[in-house]
Amino acid sequence: MAIITLTTDLGDKDIYQAALKGSILKLLPAASIVDITHNVSAFNVQQAAFILKNSFHYFPDGTVHLIGIDTVFTKDTKYLAVHYKNHFFVGADNGIFSLMFDSDPDEIVEINIMQDLKFLHFPLADIFVKAACHLAGNGKLKDIGLPIDNIERKMNLQPVIEKNLIRGAVIYIDSFQNVITNITKEFFNQVQQGRNFTLSFKRNETITHLSWYYNEVPEGEKLCLFGISDHLEIAINKGNASGLLGLGLGDTVILDFE
Repeated sequence: MAIITLTTDLGDKDIYQAALKGSILKLLPAASIVDITHNVSAFNVQQAAFILKNSFHYFPDGTVHLIGIDTVFTKDTKYLAVHYKNHFFVGADNGIFSLMFDSDPDEIVEINIMQDLKFLHFPLADIFVKAACHLAGNGKLKDIGLPIDNIERKMNLQPVIEKNLIRGAVIYIDSFQNVITNITKEFFNQVQQGRNFTLSFKRNETITHLSWYYNEVPEGEKLCLFGISDHLEIAINKGNASGLLGLGLGDTVILDFE
């Protein structure tokens, strides 16, 4: 089965999403199109990278992931097709691949497919679709571009260790207003080494217990846990953690190990 996933900032109220999907089905009628999300904030490469990094591995090997974030055409824009961990990715060379991948890709090409001038302002429905359909139909990377070694690099904000502290930051807020930090489970375990902790953040709020699931505490109570992304989350059981706790993107959280 040919699977193409879509991760874009196109939203749901305009014609763009329909144009993208229709263009895919014209070239590859048997394609199975899966929406990961179309609600990434406009041009927000970091947000898209977090979502796709934590979701692509749930799909079968050979899946093609089309990334429609910050793809506006300029003379200097590079569009890439990438092979990584038995998956294919098509997107702009704007730093998103370096944010998503934990190791070097297996193969990268700069796409050199000729663009139809009528799609000059919307390369997603032309260049990206042609590349994605080619790969979903078992085509080779070398047939749609020239091999390259370097991609644009961006760095994710990393937590910092200070004596017995981890100083982290909020990197994502999900649809339930759960607050997700840049502290991974692996990093937490390496530093904790079985010690008790106090998690502190805005308004002098603290949490001293790691939960396994959201309703482990009474409704309306705050908690922290490692969610599906294996990042430390601050949540309120059936509540709005971001709004009620005053936590936004970039805010600091501190883990103090006793």
